[in-house]
Amino acid sequence: MKKNNYNNVSSNGETLKILEIDPWLKPYKKDIGLRMNSYKRTKHSLLGDEGNFKDFANGHHFFGFHKSEDGWYYREWAPAAEALFLIGDFNSWNRESHPLTKKEGGVWEIFIPGKEALAHKSKVKVRVKSKGTDRDRIPLYIRKVVQDPNTHDFSGQIWEPEEPYKWSDENFRVDSAKPPLIYETHIGMAQEKEGIGTYKEFEDNILPRVKAMGYNTIQIMAIMEHPYYASFGYHVSNYFAASSWFGTPEELKSLVDKAHSMGIAVLMDIVQSHAVKNFAEGINEFDGTAHQFFHSGGRGYHKAWDSKLFNYGKHEVIHFLLSSIKYWLEEYHFDGFRFDGVTSMIYHDHGLGTAFDEYSKYFSLNTDIEALTYLQFANELIKEIRPDAISIAEDMSGMPGMCLPVAYGGIGFDYRLAMGMPDFWVNTLKRKDEDWDLGKLWHELSTSRPGEKRIAYVESHDQALVGDKTLIFRMADKEMYWHMNKDSQNISIDRAIALHKMIRFITISLGSEGYLNFMGNEFGHPEWIDFPREGNGWSFKHCRRLWSLSDNPFLRYEDLKNFDIAMIRLMSEEGLIGGGNPQPLWLDQKKKIIAFRKRDYVFIFNFHPTESHEGFGIPIHEEGSYQVVLDTDEHRFGGYERISHNTVYEVGTLPKYHTHSGIVIYLPSRTAMVLKKIK
Repeated sequence: MKKNNYNNVSSNGETLKILEIDPWLKPYKKDIGLRMNSYKRTKHSLLGDEGNFKDFANGHHFFGFHKSEDGWYYREWAPAAEALFLIGDFNSWNRESHPLTKKEGGVWEIFIPGKEALAHKSKVKVRVKSKGTDRDRIPLYIRKVVQDPNTHDFSGQIWEPEEPYKWSDENFRVDSAKPPLIYETHIGMAQEKEGIGTYKEFEDNILPRVKAMGYNTIQIMAIMEHPYYASFGYHVSNYFAASSWFGTPEELKSLVDKAHSMGIAVLMDIVQSHAVKNFAEGINEFDGTAHQFFHSGGRGYHKAWDSKLFNYGKHEVIHFLLSSIKYWLEEYHFDGFRFDGVTSMIYHDHGLGTAFDEYSKYFSLNTDIEALTYLQFANELIKEIRPDAISIAEDMSGMPGMCLPVAYGGIGFDYRLAMGMPDFWVNTLKRKDEDWDLGKLWHELSTSRPGEKRIAYVESHDQALVGDKTLIFRMADKEMYWHMNKDSQNISIDRAIALHKMIRFITISLGSEGYLNFMGNEFGHPEWIDFPREGNGWSFKHCRRLWSLSDNPFLRYEDLKNFDIAMIRLMSEEGLIGGGNPQPLWLDQKKKIIAFRKRDYVFIFNFHPTESHEGFGIPIHEEGSYQVVLDTDEHRFGGYERISHNTVYEVGTLPKYHTHSGIVIYLPSRTAMVLKKIK
């Protein structure tokens, strides 16, 4: 392994490339240097001089259940425990017959003779005695968890099928030349039925849709086991078990394999920012102490999330979490991760009490250096195992260097979610259309940390949950119940349809090196997501996706779906995502017009609610001929066909601006178009 040259990094960080990339960081070079020294020291203490994270993160190959030629080994790490007993179907749940033996370093072990001693699908738990407690727990490294339908009790399950899954994706790699176009998904609510969808149903019904829409990546939520379905998968209980809510491990593997055969990368929404506090299902106080995995006291509890917080400075915790990352890459062939809750991880106040309006807020006693160091390790491990894999940070704070290489002094993520974008659109829609600030729009969508890549999005699952509103529901509200028929005329619906297309188009074209959409939002899925709970009578009515709406040729949902397909295809096939900063051509706050160029394409947006402009001059600044190749007003997208695709616009001297050359074009109200240079 090539060693990073941190030996010459002084505490003031003078040699770090991050300071050259972002000169605003120079006053904080000492802080960055201290951060990198922490990285270097901790890495050395874990790996020594020549080690690597790929060989270190092997907890799942040692702990848990492992079949040998002569029988089964079962091991746990429980340093404070006084006694452990394996219980399950295999011994009729005898609580004394199979004690584990304590080894060095808090490791417990038992060998059970006979290859058939533990049968496939048999249920197991481990009885842990410690400091006056005596609890039946689920093994830490269990690969599958099941719930009894009658008692609702969770148990671990031995998963050792006779025939291991046979993969067919050995040649699949993420194409780094293609920006990620991410379709964010949830397996359980991906079907139209009022019930929990399965891995197999997703493979058969949803993957073909994703492929047809042109997205090249899916990001799957709620994969790690979670006892409460309505947590959306964010209260994780078992870090090596694929959620049994949706099917078997083999069915998840088949889903990933099928996606790869379609050329679709598969990212996992990984939750290492916190854990469910449950004793019966989770890892909390496994050995009888609060500090086995988590911080003690208030630092170990997230009040807003009602969950436990990891101690990222503890070597055993680093080993456990890194092993989980390696496990998902190895066992299920995931192509990377979206790391949830990064902001919560890297600040002691979890980002809840800080307005990140100046650089000093990133480098203070509020910053959790141990968490940042862990994230550097996580990203280094991912690249060691899969150099083509993708890692995305969900960080609302905008921590500088989050998406710069560790060798530069960064944290090592490939992308950050542009979390300010959906907030910007929500705040913008609260204002009258005439009062939209196009200067702020340009800044929000086009500005990023130097050298770092962003995933742009208008709305993710966050904006679709009950208590919030999707973009289209904010604009159309109850009118969606009565006027989404193509023959119906309604001013609120017309506005919502037009802006839904324009907002997505300018976000994907102006804003980033990648793009994300939550399933169904591309066609304006109505209403909210509300998981089954006592308050709604445990109903699945609002916990599904009504695909039939987008497939109905008489409804305007189809128009929005068709536009999204065309938009994704254009941006993808013509390489218009990323590829350098857009060149501004025109920004008119009064007329609500924005125009910019990306390579040989000119994008023009007229956000004005009522004013259309005949013969409007758009500066181009170079000779050529242009022709419209896509616009939001096309009939197939529910528009009025006011924009010609046949006209060739020759660049010439603009009548009102003799010092500028450009094109003169008709700009209907609330429309967007893109023109391609044809010669």
